[in-house]
Amino acid sequence: MAKTTVERPAEDHIQQNELIDLYRLMLRIRRLEESVYRLFRDAKIGGYLHRYDGQEALVAGVIPLLQLPHDKVLCTYRDHGHALACGTPAREVMAELLGRATGCAGGKGGSMHLIDPPRGFLGGDGIVGGPVPIALGVGYALKYRARMLGGGNHICVCYFGDGAMNQGGVHEAFNMVGLYKLPILFILENNQYAMGTSVARSTGQPDFVLKAKAHGIDGEKIDGMNVLTVRDAAQRVIDRIRETGEAYFLEMECYRFVGHGIGDDNTKSWTTYRTEAEVNEWRKRDPILQLGNYLQDRGILDTTQMDAIDAEVRQEVADAIAFAEASPEPPLDSLYENVFS
Repeated sequence: MAKTTVERPAEDHIQQNELIDLYRLMLRIRRLEESVYRLFRDAKIGGYLHRYDGQEALVAGVIPLLQLPHDKVLCTYRDHGHALACGTPAREVMAELLGRATGCAGGKGGSMHLIDPPRGFLGGDGIVGGPVPIALGVGYALKYRARMLGGGNHICVCYFGDGAMNQGGVHEAFNMVGLYKLPILFILENNQYAMGTSVARSTGQPDFVLKAKAHGIDGEKIDGMNVLTVRDAAQRVIDRIRETGEAYFLEMECYRFVGHGIGDDNTKSWTTYRTEAEVNEWRKRDPILQLGNYLQDRGILDTTQMDAIDAEVRQEVADAIAFAEASPEPPLDSLYENVFS
């Protein structure tokens, strides 16, 4: 990647191997995401598809700090990066996208419903705001186990988008979380647009932190494009939740570099609601670019080493695609497995 002037990360005391792991994880997410639209256009992926390009810092800066699988993670339908960050192998993610039996949900969940409970990932949710009420239940269960069964001070991390902040169920859940004092970290992925509608055109009160505080949940807004800033805030807040048992709200300001989903990919239809100049301006703050420059400036990695990591990640994605394409589809007699009646 070409080097440009970027904002300086705030963090200086992370171990070098942790920094390299952060870089590798964000690259793994980006390279996998770059591969999936081609597979969709080749009719190898069914359903719908949402990429995460530009938002990698939101998961890379948080999920590696968790005590998985005892801590739990919930998120939206833009969930490929969350699964990878929780430790789901790229092979199982790709197999799920292609609807194969070797996928993390047995080929039945697809892109919007990746799930891996053994690793603490309780899944993506196709309903806008859907994971928030579920997090309420998970947080209540964690608190009950901790107090009644000696289950430790584990937490639930719940990701959702700015459009979800206009959903009634989100505020009902917030009220109960604030009332019951539950160990949940809410992460608002504010990528500026709910599909094609900007926050300014859809929200009468755009101060999302204020909305959380109205329900008794403390919070703050941070830069979600800088993985070290995200990591620093996440570590502080996670420690606070474990100590107090009370929820916290982090609004992470970020941006997706591609369209909302497959419907506006490479068609330039996104220019009807945002300009190319706006996208290019945000690209200057690419979280992978920022961390890459940080690593080079401190002599932790040089361009040859960074290219080697990129090649390694690209090979991992190619292997995942080959594995998925060679995997069988779910057998017909599995149609009613895991279904409540």
